Amino acid sequence: MSVAALRVSTDLRLTLLGVCAWAGALLGLVVALHPVWVLVLVGAGLAGGAITLRRGVRPAPHHVAWLIVALAAGLGSGVRLDQVRDSAVAALARSGAVAHLECRVDADAVVRVGTHGNFTMVKATVMAMEGRGRRYRSEVPVLLIGNTALAGLRYDDVVTVTGRLQRAASWELAAVVSVRGSPRVATRSAWWAGPDGVRRAVRASVARRSPTLRALVPALVDGDDTGLPETTVSDFRAAGLTHLLAVSGTNLSLMLGFGLLLARVVGVRARGQLVAGVVVIVGFVLVARPEPSVLRAAVMGSVVLVGMSTGSRRGLRSLGAAVLVLILLDPWLCVSLGFALSVAATAGILWWGPPWREALRAWLPTPVADAFAIPMAAQIACLPLITAISGQVSLVAVLANVLAAPAVGPATVFGLAAGVLGSFWPWAGQALGTAAALCAWWIVQVATWAAGLPNPVLGWSQSWLGITGLTLASLVVARALRPVLRHRTLSVGAAAGLAVVVLLPWGRPGWPPPGWVMVACDVGQGDGLVLRAGSDSAVVVDVGPDPRLMDRCLDRLGVRAVPTVVLTHFHLDHVGGLAGVLAGRKVGEVVVTDLAAPADQVDAVRALCAQRHLPIRLGRYLEEDEVGELRWQFLAPHGDTPADSDSPPNDASLVMLASTRGVSLLMMGDEEGPSQARLRRGFPDLHADVLKVAHHGSSRQDPALLANLGARLAVISVGADNDYGHPAASTLSLLRQEGMTVTRTDQDGDVAVVVATDGSLRVATSTR
Repeated sequence: MSVAALRVSTDLRLTLLGVCAWAGALLGLVVALHPVWVLVLVGAGLAGGAITLRRGVRPAPHHVAWLIVALAAGLGSGVRLDQVRDSAVAALARSGAVAHLECRVDADAVVRVGTHGNFTMVKATVMAMEGRGRRYRSEVPVLLIGNTALAGLRYDDVVTVTGRLQRAASWELAAVVSVRGSPRVATRSAWWAGPDGVRRAVRASVARRSPTLRALVPALVDGDDTGLPETTVSDFRAAGLTHLLAVSGTNLSLMLGFGLLLARVVGVRARGQLVAGVVVIVGFVLVARPEPSVLRAAVMGSVVLVGMSTGSRRGLRSLGAAVLVLILLDPWLCVSLGFALSVAATAGILWWGPPWREALRAWLPTPVADAFAIPMAAQIACLPLITAISGQVSLVAVLANVLAAPAVGPATVFGLAAGVLGSFWPWAGQALGTAAALCAWWIVQVATWAAGLPNPVLGWSQSWLGITGLTLASLVVARALRPVLRHRTLSVGAAAGLAVVVLLPWGRPGWPPPGWVMVACDVGQGDGLVLRAGSDSAVVVDVGPDPRLMDRCLDRLGVRAVPTVVLTHFHLDHVGGLAGVLAGRKVGEVVVTDLAAPADQVDAVRALCAQRHLPIRLGRYLEEDEVGELRWQFLAPHGDTPADSDSPPNDASLVMLASTRGVSLLMMGDEEGPSQARLRRGFPDLHADVLKVAHHGSSRQDPALLANLGARLAVISVGADNDYGHPAASTLSLLRQEGMTVTRTDQDGDVAVVVATDGSLRVATSTR
């Protein structure tokens, strides 16, 4: 065997060790969750061993190494799962006990905007617990959920909390703890004073900027995207730039490259460069927090630098070693999508990046060739995984990354420098923060532009068949891409073809269907309903959580004027997309319910309306109104919220009975059972041809209301794979028992109610 062949073989062997560790950890979890698989694996092992002995084949040393690594990883993941599942914390969670827990915080607290208001999530490890009259010692992961009293918790804090333990949906957690009151925080180690000061200085350096820039610069530096507007997150997602909002190998690569350049400028050479690199990596980990995602990013970023500087083969060997070590240290990484994306992106950059870069250098300058080759390699490698998560393929990701790339490095480096210098020299921090904010502004503009193109993403099936097909297609494209990239004419032609697909507003043939009177827009987990009032005008009832999705739905329907926007109540999944309705359209007024809660969403709606000089008024009980061919009346709320209400904002939702072209439509908000029963009692003869089902099809329905309504069609506005279990199986069964045809946006996309020329009622969907 030649030296070159031996080198390649060695690279692949070490890479395959990482693959075996990953596969072994997955099998270990499968066996722990489904012990019957032990018999299958033992049987397969005995059969393989018997065949090997019968043929007299002696296993090669590297085959034995693969087997040992797989067994070690499988044993580690299985033991870890059993420790969590059989812990005292998990046992008390199964009975819903209240306990006092002493925990070590594993990640800074994250404040989330929920449909019912803001809440805080904190990852932690239980060290000791007292519950049901006993004290336990334990070391298992939990998720703390509570109000903003938890918002100040930071990595490595030791806290004592009281809360109710609940079963966790994820088997990686022993419990979810609903925290009561405020935590008691022990004194924090002085070790974190320096990194904490840098993080605070980064935020202080951009504190006077817009909310988007105030959140984006820290996200680029240390991965903290708290406070980033949902519209910006949506734009970054559509543009394929979400990796910039989390700590990734890109962050480390940029900081390490800058640190080594600075060291070279001041005369550091040879081994000093290695020391400087280690200092940068350690400093990055401390500032961003040594959480699993940060450590993973540090490892992957180092692997990319090694691979790009020493060759793809050696880089793949380093990647295999990194995967092996990380899986053995933390076997649960085998089911982490973030880890899988990191490995896929790194492998793509190492395997395809260098040859594609060389091909492009035949007719492009080296910096431009690098700018296209690296994001293209990472995007194609990650495409199947991203699509499996999101159900869409970004068509603009490579171009958006190329356009944003020149600003990412300076924004990150300036932001970090602002934190370091600003911690003891505030004026310098402000100056550098201004430079970072200017660079971040350009990134936001790129994301907004890319996401606003007519067809920035392509919907794709998340089924096994769909993802397998996309994976094969990605491999075929990657295989054929190098000869294409080598020729200017072919490359420009391919880019022009993609531009035509992205820039032309193709739409779906035949959409919207003739005679449509109502469309339930596919806005994810939320409501976004459009009632036709004229050829290009409509009344909008709720706007979903995402402005971009609502805007696109109205564009597809050709709606240019919205005389009235009705917000049934102020939960985020009903009001968050208001900016999308206002984008480029003439809007007359906003009608809202009289219960102004939750306060943060009420304030957001009022601020947006004030900015656009848009009047807001209350929708009154039994009030009637009409626009064009559409008439409606508000049937609820009437009087105070029911005393037994679990969610007053839900039960205070406006209920709207609309009629158009001889068809009646009952537009429910998020009413629960008690308020639905009150509606039934108040209107015993209530009838509607079409029912927009309350609360996304939750189980809290009033069967008598549905039975008396006489509706022929039920429309459920709901998000795919939502965390609430909507729509409930019991509700689907109840609707069908009453003879209703059921459509739902999570499966059917946009749902249109159509009145044919003969007056008959039918339904059309954007997916078929």
